[in-house]
Amino acid sequence: LRWPGGTTRGLCSGTQARIEKNKKRHIRRKPQKQICIPVLEHFDNKYRQEHGELWDRVREVLLLPCSWQYGVLVNKFSHSVPLEDLLQSWGYRNFLQDVLPFPQHSLRCYISKDQHRFPRLLHHAERLKEYYLLNATSLLPVLALDAQDGECVLDMCAAPGGKSIAILQSATPRHFLCNEHDSLRYKWLKQTLESFVPEDLRGVISVTNLDGRGIGPQKRQIFDKVLVDAPCSNDRSWLYSSDVLKARIRIAHAPNLPVLQEQLLRSALEALRPGGTLVYSTCTLSRAENDDVVASLLNSCDNVQTVNLADLARSLSHNFTFAKGVQHGQLIVPVKGKTWGPMYVSKLWKVH
Repeated sequence: LRWPGGTTRGLCSGTQARIEKNKKRHIRRKPQKQICIPVLEHFDNKYRQEHGELWDRVREVLLLPCSWQYGVLVNKFSHSVPLEDLLQSWGYRNFLQDVLPFPQHSLRCYISKDQHRFPRLLHHAERLKEYYLLNATSLLPVLALDAQDGECVLDMCAAPGGKSIAILQSATPRHFLCNEHDSLRYKWLKQTLESFVPEDLRGVISVTNLDGRGIGPQKRQIFDKVLVDAPCSNDRSWLYSSDVLKARIRIAHAPNLPVLQEQLLRSALEALRPGGTLVYSTCTLSRAENDDVVASLLNSCDNVQTVNLADLARSLSHNFTFAKGVQHGQLIVPVKGKTWGPMYVSKLWKVH
């Protein structure tokens, strides 16, 4: 991996040191991730049937982690102009400048055709981080949600916090509830918010450790916007499971995920005020966890409709590859040259 030349002058000393150290670290080849064979066999059987030849293209990318691309989400609260100058000097560009009809977002996420990997920044209680590393497709649910200043917003399954951070880059909600049921991930979420959000904004944020299925009955018709980035059979993560026994257990329990996902959606719908919008997202190719979950909700609820995301998809098609034949949302798939995803997003409107 070749890092372009450039200066880190103007960045905080800690960030500058980590970036320079990361340049040298990438000169040495990192150990290759080990593929979990039972998971690969499971995906081959399932996804070849669901996606046909497209799975072969996606499979090629998923089996080559060194080809994966990473986005750099700039934290506007750290006022890191030198960082953006550095990114641009290295050939990165803010791909969100191209996104229409969503020009009002102050989100700034830089991507590059090359596989540069910035270092992850350590948590410091007294200093905000300058950037957050993520798969750039993670911003698609945030763009679809389209949170506005003064709204009440719920991020039901918020850990590790990247989408919560992105929402706060683009809007200042009247109240923002960030929830995570898993205890370890809840702690991770809290630390992420502390690392990126200034103290004067933390007053509008509540961080809870609740089962998302219970939020709707507890907080009926409170929120203007709800994001459900649901637990799923995370394709990238599962494929490189280090514990084969746990991987087999996950595969055995995978049919239970759509049940949980639909329960979370129903809870979110109950928490949503009439006229509000709900965004459902996963990072899997699984039709059972994507379109089928949304279809089940639509078939059993007469007060919800899908919102067409075709315009948003068109505005992003230069950077991402969208699968065809998706009925109730959009599915970004990783292919050679555009290794972002997978990411499924569906947007729903609560009519009454």
